[in-house]
Amino acid sequence: MDLQKIENEALHLSRAERAKLIQTLVLSLEDSLDDELKADWLMEAKRRGEELDNGTVEAIPAHQVMEKARTLLK
Repeated sequence: MDLQKIENEALHLSRAERAKLIQTLVLSLEDSLDDELKADWLMEAKRRGEELDNGTVEAIPAHQVMEKARTLLK
């Protein structure tokens, strides 16, 4: 069955059936999205660690970050 036929048939479902189908399809993607997000965050953490190690960026003490955040919330 090709995608176009599936789409056409899905459009003939009731509103409730289409909502259920959407939910099922989205939930089927969550596992792969979780894995992709984990991989993306690991790559980002590695990149940031390398920047700290090679001196490209400088770490900011947590208390300074919190002070700045508090001023932005006012």
